[in-house]
Amino acid sequence: WLLLQSTLCAVSSSPYFLTDFVFLSVKPGFCPHRLPAALGPCVESCSTDSDCHDSEKCCSNGCGHECMVPDIVKPGVCPLGHPPTFGPCVESCSKDSDCTDKKKCCSNGCGHECMAPYIVKPGVCPLRLLDDRRCAESCSNDIDCPDNEKCCFSECGRHCIEPYMGEI
Repeated sequence: WLLLQSTLCAVSSSPYFLTDFVFLSVKPGFCPHRLPAALGPCVESCSTDSDCHDSEKCCSNGCGHECMVPDIVKPGVCPLGHPPTFGPCVESCSKDSDCTDKKKCCSNGCGHECMAPYIVKPGVCPLRLLDDRRCAESCSNDIDCPDNEKCCFSECGRHCIEPYMGEI
């Protein structure tokens, strides 16, 4: 997901004419998930993201609203595990921003750890790929491939290949 800062326009109106144009800035990211028992102060410190400094967002703290550093969700989808394969029962991360590079915080079946996401790039793998490469797996999904290339099945393994972008 690519999250961009956007602006909303709120309009106050009367039965006869429009008045009071107000521009509300919505900053990228998501408010951090709060546990129900973790209530913040019952004070309204902000009402919109534009009330907050830098990249902070105006978020509910369970009782009021305050400026908080947002969680940023990185693009891609966590890879699906194949039960009953489980990773270590350790919480190595709690959100994507805890992970380096393009990795996401994903469930491993017993805990959470940073993993390379599964990303599907646009285009279609060629229907039949004839190639003279050695039998090998040079990629496992599109994120392993440079630029616009996709990870495609060949006659002998998976390789990064320029996709077909036209209509099928």
